[in-house]
Amino acid sequence: MREVNKERMLAEFKEIVAIPCHGRQERVVADVLYKKLEELGFSIKEDDAGEKLGGNCGNVWAFLPGNKPGAKRILLSAHMDGVEPCGGTTVIQKDGVLYSDGTTILAGDDKSGVVGILEALRMLKEDNAEHGDIQVLFTICEEGGVNGSRCMNKAFLDSDVAYALDGEGAPGEIVVGAPGQYYYKIGIHGKKAHGGVEPEKGINSIMIAAKALAAVKRYGRIDEETTCNIGIIHGGEATNIVPDLVEIQGDVRSRNPQKLEALRDEVVNTICETAEACGAKVTKEVVLRYNPFYIEKDQLVVTLAERACEMFGFTPDVTQTGGGSDANFINAYGVPCAILGTGMSNVHTVEEFLKEEDLYNSALMAYGILLAAAE
Repeated sequence: MREVNKERMLAEFKEIVAIPCHGRQERVVADVLYKKLEELGFSIKEDDAGEKLGGNCGNVWAFLPGNKPGAKRILLSAHMDGVEPCGGTTVIQKDGVLYSDGTTILAGDDKSGVVGILEALRMLKEDNAEHGDIQVLFTICEEGGVNGSRCMNKAFLDSDVAYALDGEGAPGEIVVGAPGQYYYKIGIHGKKAHGGVEPEKGINSIMIAAKALAAVKRYGRIDEETTCNIGIIHGGEATNIVPDLVEIQGDVRSRNPQKLEALRDEVVNTICETAEACGAKVTKEVVLRYNPFYIEKDQLVVTLAERACEMFGFTPDVTQTGGGSDANFINAYGVPCAILGTGMSNVHTVEEFLKEEDLYNSALMAYGILLAAAE
């Protein structure tokens, strides 16, 4: 059975996670990936997503023409940014598992996807294997709202199917459904007054916010496909001032569009109406971050991934997730896109870890899809 070059792949993972990858500051890592893709024979483009988002880099697109007529066109994607604290990661190896030294995230989310794609492309080249047209998309600003893919140049998309290597399951995981998300920010405006001299002249926005939040009856896990989170509350200046402003931020998610809109209205209206009934004024901002997607299990994007599992002995796990990713927008823009597991665990924390086996198998999974597309 074909194997990856483990030494090369591990060295590249350590190299790339050591590069700063803050959102809107992906230029350095993008330049490194430019060079690697050019060495593999790809032509490179960069879109204007960075300009739209106030960053120093756009999404990186790479293209390699196929060498087998009629083979399926494949897009492989991963994101370049990471959550804080990121960049300058020192990788610690222990018993076949990769960790950071505890001062940063490991950045397996999503450098495991980046490195998996690069190794799969090298294997294809080394084997002189037949393949269809290949697109690679390395995105910016995935963390914190999937903004890089939202702002991508849709005209660059030119594939039959796509795969985002950005899932937490082990290789063999094939995610075919994900929720949409509404973000909301609600301002509860009371009236400022001296808290000791004349509190009766004030309208306490914190107490009103507490009543408004207590009126929200459904939050957390609503059902298997729907969630609600109240994530940020901020207000007040000092203990001797009746607070005149509280801001509440949160999101609702569901894989069902009707449930998503109904829960949005329920949560936002409950908070706003309760606050107004208590004498506060209310401002609100409600934004659709991304739409849900679902792919039927008999679609090409799924069957090619299942064929890759068959090639390398992985157990396919066709499933759905509760988080958003670049796949939401790739699907929305017309290319069926599944999410592939790369084994990343405890992501978004300094306790993040990644099994070496999963890192190597991520490359095999991507490589198998490229081979299956040419069968």
